[in-house]
Amino acid sequence: MNFSNSYRQLGSDFYEESLPTPVLAPRLLLWNAPLAEQLMIPEELGQAALAQIFSGNQLLPGSEPIAMAYAGHQFGSFVPQLGDGRAHLLGEVFDKSGQRWDIQLKGSGPTQFSRGGDGRCAVGPALREFIMSEAMYALGVPTSRCLAVVTSGEDVYRRSILPGAIVTRIASSHLRVGTFEFFAARGEHEALKRLCDYTIDRHFPELQGATDQYIRFLDRVIGRQIQLITEWMRVGFIHGVMNTDNTSLAGETIDYGPCAMLGAYDPHTVYSSIDIKKRYAFGNQSAISQWNMTRLAECLLPLINADRNRAIDQLNPLLIAYTDRFNRVYIKMMGKKLGLTSLQAKDEKLIISLLDQLKIGKMDYTLTFDLLTKSLSSEPIASQMRGQLGNYFDLWQRRLKEQGTDLQEVQTLMRQQNPLLIPRNHHIEAAIAECEQTGRVNLAEKLLHVLRAPYEELTETHLYQDPPSDGDKNYQTFCGT
Repeated sequence: MNFSNSYRQLGSDFYEESLPTPVLAPRLLLWNAPLAEQLMIPEELGQAALAQIFSGNQLLPGSEPIAMAYAGHQFGSFVPQLGDGRAHLLGEVFDKSGQRWDIQLKGSGPTQFSRGGDGRCAVGPALREFIMSEAMYALGVPTSRCLAVVTSGEDVYRRSILPGAIVTRIASSHLRVGTFEFFAARGEHEALKRLCDYTIDRHFPELQGATDQYIRFLDRVIGRQIQLITEWMRVGFIHGVMNTDNTSLAGETIDYGPCAMLGAYDPHTVYSSIDIKKRYAFGNQSAISQWNMTRLAECLLPLINADRNRAIDQLNPLLIAYTDRFNRVYIKMMGKKLGLTSLQAKDEKLIISLLDQLKIGKMDYTLTFDLLTKSLSSEPIASQMRGQLGNYFDLWQRRLKEQGTDLQEVQTLMRQQNPLLIPRNHHIEAAIAECEQTGRVNLAEKLLHVLRAPYEELTETHLYQDPPSDGDKNYQTFCGT
């Protein structure tokens, strides 16, 4: 693997040199063969060698591991120094198409940023990140991905004694809002400029040289965040911990900690055990994204104008416009979920009316849209949905006829937006439980097989579409650190 280490070139203020801590008996548990092929990692290395490499026991030539420095607002409170407390960035590689990717080990031992933590990861959170990120990728949501899960042969201590693991994360970068906050809070404006120029070069090269490139930079980041959150809302994903240190400048989903999927529709749904005040509830995710973008804007002020008030005046319009901008993208997406090929002013009311009915009836978000999609070619399913939605179903049908689009074309559009299945929380937990208790990943591999084809009707698809019998009533997810 031909490593490059461009982030190190920014200077030692941006990271701490840190080596992974070797583990006792690494064993390759899950391997992402398609991703490995994309990254040109030779399969002939063998499982034993891969386990040594992706546990951190053996460093590849050219790898120069670092722990990245960053700050962050956690549940609204600013922490001036966080950083990679249990992760090591091995370096960057280019894939077959020439795209640059970070390769990071997570759970690879303590660093200078560990703040007393053990730097390790239990097998459950590692498995969750692998399954969830692969599911999100297949669903079409911008996301980091996992290359491998390696068990360590050692125990970690959380709520109980659990088997340890290391997960290898691939992302287009690990630049976060919190990275900018780290330098802004210290008043290190020269380092902040270097960071912003580097981020533009890596993710927004079209902005280089523009006189207002930092204003345009914020605009581009906001655009990617809006697209990301809209995609989360499309499939019912709840991140669970949208702190600024978990907000990627590349617009990807990163840090799959206490994440979960929405079942019965309710915008106030929270599953994270640490989100007591429901700050990061499903329906709050857009507002929180706007809040996070405001924190980024604050960091950029000294780069925009030496006069702080003038800089605020230049950036404020982007932040004020966020809500309307998001709503336009969101309504367009929801319109597609309902098969609307061209939106009219009245369609927003049609969309809101359906969501209200879903909430009142405690109807499953994914199943409802799947059945609406199928109802266009199945009279029995149409009759079923008419029974569940009453007059709304007929209103929707009339709206579809009004637009004059062929129903097969409408159904194709709807299926592109509405998956047959999502990574249901209870199936994720079953796969984790099997691995924790037996060390096997049979359930995880079967689940991954169907999750990698969420818009196709496979033989096994129906086995994973079922909502939980208890409606996820007491379901909780945990951070895993």
